[in-house]
Amino acid sequence: MRFFVDKMILRWYHLTMKLMTRNTDYAVRAVCYMAAKPQGVISVTELVKELSIPRPFLRKILQLLTKSGLVQSYKGVGGGFKLAVTPDKIYLADIIKVFQGKFTLNECFFKKEICPNRRTCPLKKRIDSIEQRAQKEIGAITIRSLLREA
Repeated sequence: MRFFVDKMILRWYHLTMKLMTRNTDYAVRAVCYMAAKPQGVISVTELVKELSIPRPFLRKILQLLTKSGLVQSYKGVGGGFKLAVTPDKIYLADIIKVFQGKFTLNECFFKKEICPNRRTCPLKKRIDSIEQRAQKEIGAITIRSLLREA
């Protein structure tokens, strides 16, 4: 029984406790790279080579960043991508929202249904407080600040 419980906890942790997904991580790296080279359009080939991100993932990520308005795409010879917004106006929270939706630490689901104790749960109240602080911290991180810290 203990093994089953440990396995369920581990499975829950891996499904719900990721602050950032792989796609968000790749997007942040790509945006930071573009911000560090503001003078021109950067090709997908250069991004793949420099960031070691698989090309199929990177293309999908760049499409979503373009659709969100954070990145501009240029087609044809010499085409590629560059930032559509200055690095001090791109927040980590913006990128998280594009790839993960609203930032949350806990959805309070149990067996795919909303927990019936959600309104009275003392743990939920504590997690909500932590979530609010995390949202505030993440909301203050810009791409420019990440580049300064690198």
